Amino acid sequence: MIKKEIVVNGVFRRMVVDGEQSLASFIRENLGLTGTKVGCDQGQCGACSVLVDGKVTRSCAMKMKRVADGARITTIEGIGTPDHLHPLQMAWMAHGGAQCGFCTPGFIVSAKGLLDTNGDPTREEVREWFQKNSNACRCTGYKQLVDATMDAAKVLRGEMSADELAYKIPADGRIWGTTYPRPSALAKVTGTCDYGADLGLKLPADTLHLALVQAKVSHATILSIDTSEASLMPGVVKVLTHRDIKGKNRITGLITFPSNKGDGWDRPILCDEKVFQFGDAIAIVCAATQKQARAAAEKVKVEIEELPAYMSAPAAMAEDAIEIHPSTPNIYFEQRIAKGDETAPIFEKAAVVVEDDFYVGRQPHMPIEPDVGFAYVDENGKLVIHSKSIGLNLHLYMIAPGLGVEPEKMVMVQNPAGGTFGYKFSPTMEALVGAAALATGRPVFLGYDYFQQQTYTGKRSPFFINLRLAANKDGTLLGMESDWSVDHGPYSEFGDLLTLRGAQFIGAGYDIPHIRGLGRTVCTNHAWGSAFRAYGSPQSEFASEVLMDELAEKLGMDPLELRYKNVYRPGATTPTGQVPEVMSLPHLLDVLRPKYEAAKAQAKAASTAAVKRGVGISLGVYGSGLDGPDSAEVDAELNGDGTVTVFATWQDHGQGADMGVLATAHEALRPLDLAPEKINLVLNDTSRCPNGGPSGGSRSQVVIGRAIKAACDLLVAGMAKGNGYRSYDEMVADKIPTKYRGTWTAPATACDENGQGSPFACYMYGVFMAEVAVEMATGKTTVEKMTLVADIGKIANKLLVDGQMYGGLAQGIGLALSEDYEDIKKHSTMRGAGFPYIKQIPDDMELHYVEESRPEGPFGASGVGELPLTCPHAAIINGIYHACGVRITQLPALPEKVLAGLNR
Repeated sequence: MIKKEIVVNGVFRRMVVDGEQSLASFIRENLGLTGTKVGCDQGQCGACSVLVDGKVTRSCAMKMKRVADGARITTIEGIGTPDHLHPLQMAWMAHGGAQCGFCTPGFIVSAKGLLDTNGDPTREEVREWFQKNSNACRCTGYKQLVDATMDAAKVLRGEMSADELAYKIPADGRIWGTTYPRPSALAKVTGTCDYGADLGLKLPADTLHLALVQAKVSHATILSIDTSEASLMPGVVKVLTHRDIKGKNRITGLITFPSNKGDGWDRPILCDEKVFQFGDAIAIVCAATQKQARAAAEKVKVEIEELPAYMSAPAAMAEDAIEIHPSTPNIYFEQRIAKGDETAPIFEKAAVVVEDDFYVGRQPHMPIEPDVGFAYVDENGKLVIHSKSIGLNLHLYMIAPGLGVEPEKMVMVQNPAGGTFGYKFSPTMEALVGAAALATGRPVFLGYDYFQQQTYTGKRSPFFINLRLAANKDGTLLGMESDWSVDHGPYSEFGDLLTLRGAQFIGAGYDIPHIRGLGRTVCTNHAWGSAFRAYGSPQSEFASEVLMDELAEKLGMDPLELRYKNVYRPGATTPTGQVPEVMSLPHLLDVLRPKYEAAKAQAKAASTAAVKRGVGISLGVYGSGLDGPDSAEVDAELNGDGTVTVFATWQDHGQGADMGVLATAHEALRPLDLAPEKINLVLNDTSRCPNGGPSGGSRSQVVIGRAIKAACDLLVAGMAKGNGYRSYDEMVADKIPTKYRGTWTAPATACDENGQGSPFACYMYGVFMAEVAVEMATGKTTVEKMTLVADIGKIANKLLVDGQMYGGLAQGIGLALSEDYEDIKKHSTMRGAGFPYIKQIPDDMELHYVEESRPEGPFGASGVGELPLTCPHAAIINGIYHACGVRITQLPALPEKVLAGLNR
């Protein structure tokens, strides 16, 4: 232990500390300043940034023994407070810079360090600064953060007033379609928003800390588990194994289709007989401190017999491969697509046929906040689980039988979440903390480190696709043949549904009259497949969008004109045979065309022998909803003070669920002339809110939005009297209910065994353009500009929509060029997995919206979150080809792959 005298946010502190403790831990745990967040805990994300004597410092990587006596430390709490904001915090709110908000304090502290030393930076200097200080954001695409820094600098220089930054409600009082800041923005920019780890520090003193004993191989038979030595370690209260789980000890995968050859009960809570993937949980140590729990976990002895590990779909499909789950074949589900006539005669007679093989890999989600959660038994004897879940009711029913708890005896609550991007559509730690709370009778807390985040949570499922297109000489598409294999890892949850996405989205956007294809879900021993933004479409549409470029080349047509000729128009149907609800794709391409022609001319003029430039385009389509009659429920209640409370389960990954609820409710309640602050939100607690369904598939704005509108419409109708509206007291006096439940079910039908049906009431449409540069000596590709022309229906909130678009494009750049989770060791860190920092993402990102009103969407809105990641990566890959003639069909397009193509 050592003594330290330091000044924190202007306050002198004399402390006795552990010299090996990190500065981040000291700030958070010793001082209780939880505005400083810890993400990777490896100095790679910048979430923990503080100022030490004016220098931006990643506090997770600095030990207390290195902090000089007398050092002056500034955290986010020392920059501004909720009632006295710094211009940087105001600018972050104005530009929508805080999406999930987990990285926000670190960015604002870092930006403060810049503006303290350079009061008039250029945009490039801002970008260089964030790159140098490893400030990483997964949500925003970075552009808004540069915008905010530049405007804050103007305020500090006196060139702009703080009042000019503040949002002002229009004269008509309407906030729908405006840039009204999300309700959580203030807490996020000031560091007062408590995420899971922050709440964990504020749990009761008797809370137990958990550490997992995890598999270090990918496939094995478990021979024995010995916890005797671990149980005697200091601070240990209990070591749980599968024997301590009172229920089925399985998480159900909720089999979607009867033809699935599995039963859905293939994922253990704690492994009993086998290990199915690296990182599988085998035991849980419950101890007084995290340090004690982790030390004891090292003492649990697990004896195994290692088995062959099938780390890809082709390996697991081989004739000599053993069944990973005994009695269930490794290929456990097949999905056909049959639209129109048989394709074989069509391909035989077609003037032009193109064919290629494609692979989109195991993209890691890489939120800045690692997975975290806690659980306890409440005063009513109910098991309460707090986590980052984006499917609270879904997860409740997935884990309750495994834990041996009746669903009505469980409560699920979502903590503020530092990004999920879909991985939390699957339960990750919910059953683990639930089991520990039940076994010990005490509150329990579990926080993953970043290695666990990478190795244990699900990833995007790779698709191996063979695709063929047939066309006339004029470019009219005649037919498509597809074969796709989905590497879904060892656990079946939603695997059949994902395979159906291949039928729905390979070739989406085009009127292809005759289609035949077969897809299959394959069990492997690599990371389990979980939902990832745009679920299934980045794999599916990558194949058809790159092959469309190959077809254009073979026809001698321009890629844009080939697409324009074949996109949905009146009389067209989707691959599933559905009539699109709007026909906006020709308009989107018309908007893009002049920009495309200008970009091609500029690329040609700017290319040199050393750096070749090219322009690529692609088309993206995605449905807004879960398949078929997707539904949601929401409550709206009039309060005694004249305010209205909306109770909704609209889980937030960072996309802005709070703003989605507020904007939709405010628009529906317009007859009451309520100010936005008169609408209270109660969100994401199954004990208080009705079932809105999971937040995935870009369903929330449509399905939950329609339920919000229905609830508010009922309330307004109940309050109506003559030409006005009853007060709360009048409602009570007249014995009229003050609380109403709104429900809505999508008018949609699930797809049949041939992939035919009308699965979604609303879709999203977009066309992407990438302007890229390829270094001929190294193969390194740089995206210099991205353009997206999108139709997502009527826009509910411009800040949120722009943020989703910029962030999705950034993730698409990562998917195209760098991101991977194939090598468990190499890809277990953010940098190792190819996380794109600000200099990998262009500052020049151009958005255009065509707002075709959706008949079924609330106030004409469709979804948004999935669209920007449907297919931007295909535009980048097509751009690489047009720059240098190298066609990459297996992602990511690492420099060595492009260079190998150049050398060929």
